[in-house]
Amino acid sequence: MDESALAWLPKFFSHLSVERRMSPHTDSNYRRDLKRFVAHCDKHGVTDWSHVDGQQVRSFAAAEHRQGASPRTIQRRLSALRSFYNFLLREGVVKLNPGIEVQAPKAKKRLPATIDVDQMTRLLSFRTDEEIGVRDKAIMELFYSSGLRLSELVELDLTDIDLADRTVRVLGKGSKTRVVPVGRHAVEAISRWLLERTKLADVGNTALFVGQRGDRISPRSVQKQVAAWAKHQGLGVHVHPHMFRHSFATHILESSQNLRGVQELLGHANIATTQIYTHLDFQHLAKIYDAAHPRARKKS
Repeated sequence: MDESALAWLPKFFSHLSVERRMSPHTDSNYRRDLKRFVAHCDKHGVTDWSHVDGQQVRSFAAAEHRQGASPRTIQRRLSALRSFYNFLLREGVVKLNPGIEVQAPKAKKRLPATIDVDQMTRLLSFRTDEEIGVRDKAIMELFYSSGLRLSELVELDLTDIDLADRTVRVLGKGSKTRVVPVGRHAVEAISRWLLERTKLADVGNTALFVGQRGDRISPRSVQKQVAAWAKHQGLGVHVHPHMFRHSFATHILESSQNLRGVQELLGHANIATTQIYTHLDFQHLAKIYDAAHPRARKKS
C-alpha cells in the first residue's frame, strides 16, 4: 500500500475512538485485522484502497481460512474491513465498499456455559470476615444478581450503586447506560463490603471495588478470584465471570419466559443476541423429555 493510502488508517482509528466510542478491545482487534489485510494487498500488488474489489476481499477471506483462522475470526476481519470502507466512502476516498457482498464461513453457534441454581447457591454460600473475601462475595453476588459484564463491573463507581433503591447504573457497550435491579443478597453483600472498603481504598478513589493495593480492581484479578472461590467451594468446574451473566439470563428466562425483559436487563441492542438463551432453555427441556417420555427413554 502507498503511504498516502496507509495515512487513512490512523484517521479511521481516531474515528472509532472519538465518534463511535468503541472499546479498546475492539480497537485492538480492528488494528490487527486491517494490518493483515494490508499485508494481503502488499502481497498482491494492490497500492490503493480504491483498487480493491470484491474478488480481492474474497481472496483475503479464503487465504485466512487456509491459514487456520476460525469462521468467527474471519467474520470479525470482514466486519473491520467493511467498517473501514464505510468510513472511506463517507470521506469520499472510494466509491464502493468491496466487502459488502462477501460472506464469511458460517460459525457454529456455541452455547454459553452456565451453572445451575444449586451450583450457584453452593458457590455463594460462604461467609468470611476477611476484607478480600467480603469484597469477592459482593462481586459475585452482584454478577449473579444483575447480569453484569466483567468490564461493566470493574468500572463501577460508588455513585453508580443505590442500595436504598436496589439499583445499579451500568455503562455498557457503545457507551449506553442502563439501570438494572440489585437483589437482596447482593445488597447485603455490598453493604458489608462498603464497611471494609475504607480499610483498602486509596483516599479519593471512586471505584466501587478495589484491589489489595487500594486502586481499582483489575479484570484479571476478578477472574482469578472467581476461579479460586469456585475451586474452594468444590464446584468441580472452571467458573469465569461471564458464566454469572449467562446463568443470570438463563435462570430468569426459565422462570419468566420473558425474552424482551432479559434483553433489557442484559443491555443487548438486538434481541437475536438474547435468543441464544432460548436454545439453552430448550436443551434443558429436551433432557427432561428424554428422561421422562416413554417413547424417548433408552432401553436399559
